Amino acid sequence: MSSPRWVKITTLMFAILLLFQALPLIQANGVVRGGKLRVALPTEPPGLDPTTRSAAIIDRVLYNNVYQGMVRINRDGNIVPCLAKKWEISEDGKVYTFHLRKNVIFHNEKKLTASDVKFTFRRTKRETITVPHPEYFALIDEISTPDSHTVRIKLSHPSSIFLFNMARGDAVILPKGQKNLSTEPVGTGPFKFKNWKRGSSVTLTRFESYYAEDLPYLDEVVFEFIGDVNTRITALRSGDIDAIAYLSSPENAVALKSVDSIKILEGVTTWEVILAMNNSREPFSSSTVRKAINYALDREEIIEGATFGFGTPIGSLMSPTNPNYLDLSWLYSYNPQKARKLLEKAGYPEGFEASLTLPSSYELSLRSGKIIADQLKEVGIDIDIKKISWAQWLQKVFKNAEYDTTIIGHAEAFDISIYSKPDYYFRYDNQRLKRVISRAERETDKEKRRELYSIAQWIIAEDVPSAFLFSAPSLPAMNKKVHNWWKDYPIPAADVTEVWKEN
Repeated sequence: MSSPRWVKITTLMFAILLLFQALPLIQANGVVRGGKLRVALPTEPPGLDPTTRSAAIIDRVLYNNVYQGMVRINRDGNIVPCLAKKWEISEDGKVYTFHLRKNVIFHNEKKLTASDVKFTFRRTKRETITVPHPEYFALIDEISTPDSHTVRIKLSHPSSIFLFNMARGDAVILPKGQKNLSTEPVGTGPFKFKNWKRGSSVTLTRFESYYAEDLPYLDEVVFEFIGDVNTRITALRSGDIDAIAYLSSPENAVALKSVDSIKILEGVTTWEVILAMNNSREPFSSSTVRKAINYALDREEIIEGATFGFGTPIGSLMSPTNPNYLDLSWLYSYNPQKARKLLEKAGYPEGFEASLTLPSSYELSLRSGKIIADQLKEVGIDIDIKKISWAQWLQKVFKNAEYDTTIIGHAEAFDISIYSKPDYYFRYDNQRLKRVISRAERETDKEKRRELYSIAQWIIAEDVPSAFLFSAPSLPAMNKKVHNWWKDYPIPAADVTEVWKEN
């Protein structure tokens, strides 16, 4: 019969052996290093260069994972240092001096220097390159490089939003002379591009020469493109994927909460969902018709049906997370009788027919579209729903404005300025709004800037070039073994730099 003392010693030795086996994986802070993370997204990027494409899905895959800017947006929505360790702004607000880190290496093993920054921003002004938001860079007058790691940018006038624009995916720094960035991205981030299997996935691997030596924690990340929401849910439940970056069908968040192996994070986004109208087409060129449509919409029913009650109503294109947000959601309360009177006033007493073009891969758009079509039918507007692929939507709707109405979420943070662009897909032209937005973007005084953005929101809400529906919730779902995921999405990104996974 064994002695109790020997039993205790044997048990202790076994425990010590297990501890030593785990030491290479478990760090002092409890983080597990290594492993592969599989993340599901509903759509595939049209390309992998965020500086020449506008689709938010590109940033969801690449922002801060592969590509980085001089500054970035962190999980709290703050602008923080990135490739630039610090910066100064001149007293007149027109000169920004950025001091670059000296230990940054691109994924092609070339060192980052000021010439790469200069190349990147000069590239945005070349006629041979099409950039989705030239207004982010239009006020750059001059770029100089006093030394290899200092960049001085002179603006044509002070800008309250310039630094924020420098933190967007459009302003990531590219390696000078690198080609084929749309298919083979080369950045400075914690992960480097491995491969893109068209129609299937993009795979990233840990960059061993990343300047922050402790990051990232994961060895590999695979972004899988799964269009069908039920297939995404099944894959998560079965363990074929580790996380869904965001649940496009919020009712699934309720169902998944009951699964022991899965957790849901409830947060906020900058994703404003709207019913966009083509202001260059009849009858949507009439503000009276647009107001009638707004009064015909029961937003509470739309939010309940499309987001399972998780959405936040909005009355203009500014996220409730923005410090300049003005709550105008009360302006068009549900009133179908008033909607009919406005249609009659506009010359459409019997209503009219119109099409609603929806991207088939976005569940929120599809669900909202069905509800809205039913509501508009009650006031005499007969809606024909047309489902097209995301690539077709980008070409037909976004680029060519070949549509009557559409429903889409605008995920870019602080993007109210798109309504001051007459050639944007809304085809909305309001010179007064353009002047107000311009003044707001130049105003450096916080309170005066807030007043100007409040005026801009009023103009848009009263003229209703679109019907503003709700701000979409942030509802990432993942296996409970996945840790340190962003709860809120202050910028459209699935930044997995600090994410780790239990074995």
